[in-house]
Amino acid sequence: MLFELSENEKKFLLRLARQVIADYMEGLDSPGKSYYTDVLKKKAGAFVTLNQSGDLRGCIGYIDPILPLQDTIIELALSAAFNDPRFPPLGPDELGDMEIEISVLTPKQKINDISQIEIGRDGLIIKQGNHEGLLLPQVATDYNWDVLTFLEQTCRKAGLNASAWKEKSTQILRFSALIFSESEFNLN
Repeated sequence: MLFELSENEKKFLLRLARQVIADYMEGLDSPGKSYYTDVLKKKAGAFVTLNQSGDLRGCIGYIDPILPLQDTIIELALSAAFNDPRFPPLGPDELGDMEIEISVLTPKQKINDISQIEIGRDGLIIKQGNHEGLLLPQVATDYNWDVLTFLEQTCRKAGLNASAWKEKSTQILRFSALIFSESEFNLN
């Protein structure tokens, strides 16, 4: 079941993500625990993705619902901007060109048959031993992948060989996401 958010709640979360990043750059504290709506008090897994000129600039998330959604977005916005190990910390000169995208996740489901995977609807998690990789639903759509390519790329993200999804010791999980971005609302 997808997390339902009103247009105002989506806009609030996007503005909040941008504001906490800007405040951090200026040495200001994050906002207090005043929740915009009761819906944002509900725990949810989520990802915050930062794109700059169409290229990934940071993406961090929680698969599982750990914190209330509003708190999750605050933590993830800061982590995506300053703690994604693939990128240097975001500089003040980059904030203006940044587009923020938020993905609110449904609970993950184990699947036993890859015919259950639907491109555009499902994100994937591949687990094998200490290896785990996750790709959000929009990744397969953005790259125009079919199901097999999506599975192979998720295996690679997990540090496994591309065909590891076929092995009995590999778990395949799927999830969906409510995805929204600043460009959708002309916010950036």
